[in-house]
Amino acid sequence: MNNTVLITGCSSGIGKAAVLEFARKGWKVAATVRQPEKEQSFATFSNVKLYALDVTAADQVEDVFKQVNSDFGAIDVVVNNAGYGVDGAFEAMDDETIRKQFDTNVFGLMRVTRAAIKMMRPRKAGTIIQISSMGGKITFPLYSIYHATKFAVEGFTESLQYELSLFNIKLRLVEPGPIVTDFYGRSRKFIAPPETSDYDGFIEKFNLADGKVLKNAEGPEVVAQTIFQAANDAGSRMRYPVGRPGPFLLFVRKLISDRIYFWMIRKAYRLS
Repeated sequence: MNNTVLITGCSSGIGKAAVLEFARKGWKVAATVRQPEKEQSFATFSNVKLYALDVTAADQVEDVFKQVNSDFGAIDVVVNNAGYGVDGAFEAMDDETIRKQFDTNVFGLMRVTRAAIKMMRPRKAGTIIQISSMGGKITFPLYSIYHATKFAVEGFTESLQYELSLFNIKLRLVEPGPIVTDFYGRSRKFIAPPETSDYDGFIEKFNLADGKVLKNAEGPEVVAQTIFQAANDAGSRMRYPVGRPGPFLLFVRKLISDRIYFWMIRKAYRLS
């Protein structure tokens, strides 16, 4: 196996699990992290090379692609994984918080996608895998701007596939449900209004119910396996939901009205 994959956001969670999945399957892996000097998890793999990358820095994105292309000769698959979640009451979110969320989850993903296209188009081959979320198709309380970024990723990718089909470049959307990662830990950024307690009861009920969901959540390895499947799929499938109960919820959402879905969520989180 001589294929090369570039994966962003590899310091923890899904990104780290994806590096291990591809490396163990014999792929050459370009793993990007913001501080590679602190990363020791992949030291035993001779087929993994670390690169410094902050996807919010356009010049870094271009430089990394040039370095990886020079080191490995070609990039067959790009996994756009870098991202984080902001949740909380929208009223308390300032422009800077919103801007940073979009700069990583949307604009960073777009920067990496654009650089990938430039490398893949001349070869008329390649696969770009966007790590979206079930939150790119359905919504939950207190995740308004996170959902906005993932809905954007879904729309961007779905439209882009029309033009990239000209060059035999495949686009995939991996849509994880609740997964036990730092998304709910050190990577989480929760925002609450400091000047009012009006949201306190709502937030308390939500956090209690959300904690129960995570008790039954799967680990990032199941997503990594799905990413590997998407990378090797020669067909035209675009979306890969994964992580219970994500696939089930996405299926149900297609069948029911807005009114019924909103009632279900309010009931599940005891918000009514």
